[in-house]
Amino acid sequence: MRLGFLTPSSNTVLEPAIAELLRDAPGITAHFARFRVLAINLGATANQQFDTGPVLAAAELLADAKVDSICWAGTSGSWLGFAQDEALCAAITERTGIPATTATLALRDALRLAGVRKLALVTPYLDEVQRAIMANLTREGFEVTAERHLEDPGNYSFALHDAQTVGALMEAAVTERPTEAVVIHCTNFRGLPASLDVETRLGALVVDSVAASLWGGIRAAGGAQPRREERLFFLA
Repeated sequence: MRLGFLTPSSNTVLEPAIAELLRDAPGITAHFARFRVLAINLGATANQQFDTGPVLAAAELLADAKVDSICWAGTSGSWLGFAQDEALCAAITERTGIPATTATLALRDALRLAGVRKLALVTPYLDEVQRAIMANLTREGFEVTAERHLEDPGNYSFALHDAQTVGALMEAAVTERPTEAVVIHCTNFRGLPASLDVETRLGALVVDSVAASLWGGIRAAGGAQPRREERLFFLA
């Protein structure tokens, strides 16, 4: 199985993290194409980074590698709206003939499959971006019980926060109010190293965007049984 991932140009976490998750899955390979993403805010210039033209051009390059699915492994849809990601996936499939998903749509699907309704949200983003994500999650039927964010304009700088910092944010969010899951929604943020520890000690499911992207890509490719998908997603 060949999985294609569209990657923000300034992201340095996603590729090594997916390689680590696939270490014991020799039958699955990950392939990446980048387009320019340098800053995360709600301004017009920042939003133009996610215009479909460059995204579709990158998707066409992945299609040359005969990948079985294409995942936009960025989280822009979480603040620009789930409908935008749904339209993007339709456009990618129309252009390439390859099934598509995104980090944000995979997150939504995973939470629903797990029966999660209450979640704590952890990101490195600016407050305006965080509030937009929370509003969109609410529209999708989720209750955000607590949140933590770092007021970082990113995108490259998100990766400079170490795993201990991200783990502390996760723990603070989970312990603030009872919740079913803690969501790390940024694919350039080091949420994976502390995930299993937080799950074990605090009893809340941890959903990291990198793992969700991989899980979504496998589901879109149609080649994995649910148990295998759940193993990758829950990091068990």
